[in-house]
Amino acid sequence: MKTVYDFTVKDRQGNDFSLSSLQGKVLLIVNTATGCGFTPHYEPLEAMYKELKDQGFEILDFPCNQFANQAPGNDDEIHEFCTLKFGTEFPQFRKIDVNGENAEPLFAFLATEKPFAGFGKGLKNAALNKFADMNNKQYGEKAYIKWNFTKFLIDREGKVIARFEPTVDMSEVRAAVAAALQA
Repeated sequence: MKTVYDFTVKDRQGNDFSLSSLQGKVLLIVNTATGCGFTPHYEPLEAMYKELKDQGFEILDFPCNQFANQAPGNDDEIHEFCTLKFGTEFPQFRKIDVNGENAEPLFAFLATEKPFAGFGKGLKNAALNKFADMNNKQYGEKAYIKWNFTKFLIDREGKVIARFEPTVDMSEVRAAVAAALQA
């Protein structure tokens, strides 16, 4: 059975990084953007990272510019923004595509393991769904991720155990991470 440990990605400097080096840790893998309405998620993500990293928790940040061009900077500019504005210390990887022909294989795998199940109820969520559908129709069947700050929770064995759309309250994400760390 395939797990996230079977994937190698590029770190921010462009070097290969094997996710197998994170075996035994609980992971939260996130596609991010610096100019999105959800960019403030960096703050609770960093707080969670600082609080839980010593318990075997890692956040893997993958910037992506495929959603309304909300991450236009290069890898260094994005990293500088995140560290200066939000004090992020968790690992940030090379900017990637999460949808389409050039989608990072890791994200295609994650989305196949935990497909999109909706943004939730309410007018704001319905509006985001309509906007995301318009943005993602260019990717057809390879529109794996609907929007920035989609989060995937990975257990200590490398299995995808949850998907959180950006509309999910960060306290719910934190509770799921804490539960995975205790499992």
